[in-house]
Amino acid sequence: MASVLVPLAQGCEELEATTIVDLLRRAEVGVVTAGLDDKPVRASRGMVLVPDTTLDQALKQEYDMVVLPGGLPGADNLNNDPRIRAFVTRMAASDRFTAAICAAPKVLASAGLLNGRKATAFPGVLDAFEGLHYRSDPVVRDGKVITSRGPGTAMDFSLELIELLVGKEKRDQVEAVRRREGLRLGGEQSGHIVFGHDHFHIADGI
Repeated sequence: MASVLVPLAQGCEELEATTIVDLLRRAEVGVVTAGLDDKPVRASRGMVLVPDTTLDQALKQEYDMVVLPGGLPGADNLNNDPRIRAFVTRMAASDRFTAAICAAPKVLASAGLLNGRKATAFPGVLDAFEGLHYRSDPVVRDGKVITSRGPGTAMDFSLELIELLVGKEKRDQVEAVRRREGLRLGGEQSGHIVFGHDHFHIADGI
């Protein structure tokens, strides 16, 4: 089974985080969500996310891909954490997938992983970085680096990750079910989300 680490920082974008986890798990990808500490994560619009584990525990395992949700100050919190910087660098050095959406591509850029590569992000996020080739496409893949623009492209981003990990047939299956159900997750809901290794659920209160 393909394995993916999704680090969750305080102030992350909840629609991106929940869409990524939901679709990857529908594709039978093993997803681990990890908080930077042992506290629940309050996302950018007030949703509280309860990760599977802490980052320190999660980093004891190996993964095929790391996916960084965006949002502010979530992306800045990821970028300021030396464990995240070291991990994405190690993933790239071992020729494994690194992916980021919205403001989170700045983490990859700060680590030098976008140098000479095509990439996208939320408008303005990558303006301060030289040496990359910015694109306005919803999702941009350059080798094993995948970037995307924001909440509105989270589904396309997640489907691209599914195709890379488990193939186009599984992507098509997940996309068909997802569109048929018309699920709406994330920022428009209240309460908090508890992640499990094969599910997550939304509960009232904190």
